[in-house]
Amino acid sequence: MMNREMYAQFGNAIAHLAEQAPKVEMPDAQRVQRAKAVMLQKMDRNLAVDLESCVRCGYCADACQFSVQNDDPDLITTHKLDLLRRVWRRELAPMSWLWKPFTPDVSADDLRQWQALCFDSCTECGRCSMVCPMGINIARGVNVMREALAAAGLAPDELRAVQSEQDARGTVFGADASHLAEAVEAVRRRGVTVHLDKPKAKVLMLTTVLDILLFQDALDATARVLNAAGLDWTLRSNGYEAANFGLLSGVEETQKKASEAVIRQAIEIGAEMVIVPECGHAYPALRWEGAEVHGGPLPFRVLAISELIGELVEQGKLPLRGDAHQTLMFHDACKLGRHGGVFEQPRLALRATGAELREPRDTEEMNWCCGGGAGGFLINRAAPLRAQAFAIKRAQVDNSDAQAIVTSCGSCRLNFLAGAEQTAWDKPVLSLVELVAQNLKENPLPSATS
Repeated sequence: MMNREMYAQFGNAIAHLAEQAPKVEMPDAQRVQRAKAVMLQKMDRNLAVDLESCVRCGYCADACQFSVQNDDPDLITTHKLDLLRRVWRRELAPMSWLWKPFTPDVSADDLRQWQALCFDSCTECGRCSMVCPMGINIARGVNVMREALAAAGLAPDELRAVQSEQDARGTVFGADASHLAEAVEAVRRRGVTVHLDKPKAKVLMLTTVLDILLFQDALDATARVLNAAGLDWTLRSNGYEAANFGLLSGVEETQKKASEAVIRQAIEIGAEMVIVPECGHAYPALRWEGAEVHGGPLPFRVLAISELIGELVEQGKLPLRGDAHQTLMFHDACKLGRHGGVFEQPRLALRATGAELREPRDTEEMNWCCGGGAGGFLINRAAPLRAQAFAIKRAQVDNSDAQAIVTSCGSCRLNFLAGAEQTAWDKPVLSLVELVAQNLKENPLPSATS
């Protein structure tokens, strides 16, 4: 079960998060100069082709959860790349000499306007790219814009507050090694073996502040699953946090620090595998971008816990009872599914518990985002947009007649729980790893409803 007291405290902390952000005093001219420098630095061939390829067909507008719920033309996803497009055409395009007199330069006011477009109303979910007939990677362009805005001191205050904490102290929401140790002891008191700071192990297990403070059942469940599979694993006090607020806020230096903290520990213990917990953005941060920030190939596999569970079930290494007769709808977290291709593994695991899956019309690659990804669930002013996205998901679940919705992402879970609370929705929101642990043949986790 979720720690309700901590959930209330966490919500209160989010409400006041912006107050903790360090002040950024910078002349407007410097903001523009720094933002443009990042845009020019990131302008490679693929991005240039993307910027030139848009035919303004509007398909991306119909694919975005924020655009379809509003009549605001600024929310059309390709529009979010217009500042990049301007810089490209004025500075680097083959005919920039022709474009420049007719293309306005980027201003500080433009950057302030684009802050909300690239952070509040975009989760970089990638659904727009799936339908783009030109194959434009809009999410990647938005990520470049986030980096440019961060360099200009214009990332949202909530994200800057957490990013600056992780950069300075290596913690997220104050959850340090002592909080990890307390959570481990709480799980051990339930009779679960939890390995902490083993000097050598084949598997490094990561966790997040959400599991340490709010969803300790997920920490418990992950330990049970790894133990049931007979894996040689450990948590490490000096490299446990999977969340990466450098990636979310657009600050590459913090992204590198957060990734390197994990990579160093994995190398030190000789890990052959690093397991990312139920955290959507943590997966691409380490699996797809870890080697780049590290400067070389990673000497271990990176798997999401949902991905690992599917592999273990398929290999017959995770004994499940198979008698959980319930109808469920699985929500694919965008970074795990659309970006990472982790679709069949969690479904294989759910079917192995005996559950019947109800798939909505738009599923897997075309699944609708929860609306709170890429750090959006922390941005207070974006709450109305998140509520609109939740309305799409709620309708999907209700129309499926599923008894509950299951996800393998803590951010999605938080967003669903917040939406359910605001709309008095009584549909259970379940964790995949907890559900699997409840259905282990030996030492199951007591069932929970949220």
